[in-house]
Amino acid sequence: MAKRVQLVLTKDVSKLGKSGDLVEVAPGYARNYLIPQSLATQATPAVLRQVEIRREKERQRQLELKQQATEQKAALEKLASLKIAKQVGENEAIFGTVTTQDVSDAIQAAASIEIDRRNITIPDIGKLGSYKADIKLHSEVTAQIEIEVVSN
Repeated sequence: MAKRVQLVLTKDVSKLGKSGDLVEVAPGYARNYLIPQSLATQATPAVLRQVEIRREKERQRQLELKQQATEQKAALEKLASLKIAKQVGENEAIFGTVTTQDVSDAIQAAASIEIDRRNITIPDIGKLGSYKADIKLHSEVTAQIEIEVVSN
C-alpha cells in the first residue's frame, strides 16, 4: 500500500476540504493534480504554523460574530412584540400573507437592527393574531420574537 502525503489546501476542493485544511491524500493525486493546479502545497513546519495562525484569526472572528449575534438577540428580545398591519377580509382572514420581508422591515423600523429576510422563519400566517418567528443570527444563536398581525 502506498504512503499518504500531507498537504495544506490553498483553495477549496470539492469532497476534500476547504482552504487551509490539512489533508492526507495519495501521492499520485497530490503530484499529478493538487500541486500542479495550485490547489495545495506541501505541509512543511512553516506552512503548518501559518495555517495555525490563520485558524486562530478565524476562530477569533467567529467569536466576535457570535458576540454581536448575542447582543442582537438581547436587543430583539427587549421588543415586546412586533405589530404588522395587513388588510383584512371576512373571518379575520388577511389578504395575502405576512412575509419574512415584512418581519425584517418591522424589525428595522422598531429596533434599527438590519436582519436578512432569509434568516427569518415564520409559520404560515393567514389570519389576525399572534405568532412566533425564529431569527437565526448566528449558527449557534437563534432569537424568537412575537409577531402580532393587526388590521389596517
